[in-house]
Amino acid sequence: MQFDILKCHGSGNDFPLIDARAIDLDDADWAQVAIALADRAGTVGGDGILLLANRQDGYPFEMRMFNSDGSESETCLNGLRCVARAGFEALGIDAARVGLKQSAAEVSRDPALAPGVQTVREVAGPAELDVTRWPLQAGTDRIVDAQVPLLGSERRFTAVAMPNPHLVTFVGMIDEAELVALGTLCEAAPDWLPNRANVSFVEVRDTTTLFVRTFERGIGLTDSCGSAMAASTFAACLTARCSYDTEITVLNRGGMVRAEASAAGMVRLSGNATFEWRGTVDVDLASATAGPVTVTHRHDDEIAAWEALRASLR
Repeated sequence: MQFDILKCHGSGNDFPLIDARAIDLDDADWAQVAIALADRAGTVGGDGILLLANRQDGYPFEMRMFNSDGSESETCLNGLRCVARAGFEALGIDAARVGLKQSAAEVSRDPALAPGVQTVREVAGPAELDVTRWPLQAGTDRIVDAQVPLLGSERRFTAVAMPNPHLVTFVGMIDEAELVALGTLCEAAPDWLPNRANVSFVEVRDTTTLFVRTFERGIGLTDSCGSAMAASTFAACLTARCSYDTEITVLNRGGMVRAEASAAGMVRLSGNATFEWRGTVDVDLASATAGPVTVTHRHDDEIAAWEALRASLR
């Protein structure tokens, strides 16, 4: 089956995006498409796939995101910005309330983070602190700056759903081996965490700057995770490491976003929605493999603008 794809990224979180509004596939087939197109050893590669969809009533468009293992995520805030921009351009609008798997989010065009960097603002939430809804069986309904004994770690975590589940811990320096070990434990879907969770290590650089590194559910160690940056921002404010209603720069290996959390649990992210190239590719649904890509257009100016911003952060 042939697909038109748009390769894009939000803060280095990269995806092939498909306008699926007129494509009739069931979820099992979309899972196969995700496995094929997100394969880093394949012809496209990505942290999953994004779908611009319209299956829900009441929204101008919807976002769906399938991870590289074929599972569907509740949301992906870096991906949402890319889908929002694609939806804006398809419908000739500048703002919308977008349907997600289990919730919705407000999105709008925003002033550029830097010259030539297409920027979208998104507001997600409210953050959910009741871990029994994940479910996470920890003998309590809230985990705020506390140990999670079943993790086997002495670190203190804050558990936040945005709406996908996140375990956030604040560290002096990120130990990637430790992060991968904890993320892998959660990825195994133990009995006490059957739906898995994202795990983030966060460095507080100062009261308005965070650096986030995430082991993402269904993907693994990733350079960027938008909902993790939102969850980390809220967790930093909840634990008084940062202040509510104050703009925070959130850095990651892929780049950065600007974030702001409210005490009510709403989190605003302003970040890039960069288009890299457009093309076509054939996917064999039975084997979940992708054929060669035919690139029809490259957005070299957008790529250069984002790289200039990244270079300024080093």
